[in-house]
Amino acid sequence: MNKAKIAPSLLAADFGNLQRDVEMVNQSQADWHHIDIMDGVFVPNISYGMPVVKTISEHATKPLDVHLMIVDPDRYINTFAELGATYLTVHYEACTHLHRTVQAIKNAGMKAGVALNPHTNVNLLKNIISDLDLVLIMSVNPGFGGQSFIENSYEKIRDAKELIKMNESKALVEVDGGVTAKNAKALIKAGADVLVAGSFIFKSEDPSTTIKELKIATDKWSIFEL
Repeated sequence: MNKAKIAPSLLAADFGNLQRDVEMVNQSQADWHHIDIMDGVFVPNISYGMPVVKTISEHATKPLDVHLMIVDPDRYINTFAELGATYLTVHYEACTHLHRTVQAIKNAGMKAGVALNPHTNVNLLKNIISDLDLVLIMSVNPGFGGQSFIENSYEKIRDAKELIKMNESKALVEVDGGVTAKNAKALIKAGADVLVAGSFIFKSEDPSTTIKELKIATDKWSIFEL
């Protein structure tokens, strides 16, 4: 089994020292930089826009995992490709023509992901799962960091993994919201391939060590308990 990937969410970073925190992730055992884009419409919060993402991309040495929590994401697909996004994830709930959006992401040279809000059934991805590179299970309601993990997310992760296997898709399962070292092992056991963690990492006394602890928690499951 491949080891799980850790994607620190820069939404929880210190924006007054953003370069420092990006470089910390570069030097840590993390795998991706997770970047949350919020528009104040699809979700009630506003995060940051293109100038900040450009700054992140100039200092990041690991893949950019961009999560769009915005309405009409098609408008910005080429922009995020130009900014260097490796993965671009849109919300199922925000896309009227999801297949067209996914193909546009791929045609722009990025890997395509689709995120599901806590109330959205995984089976709605049945007809597009083979085209996806990533399925993002929101384990909190999107819009704010620091929320508590929604327990039925484990079942959704298992359902997503089963759908991927049944359709011989190569999509990874990513989990975002309330991820800590305490539930990391259970998330990997349920089928998660990528763990996004924001407050748990950046609000800790030593973020680099916290990333290492997350990596150890997932590696122990991958190596010893499968």
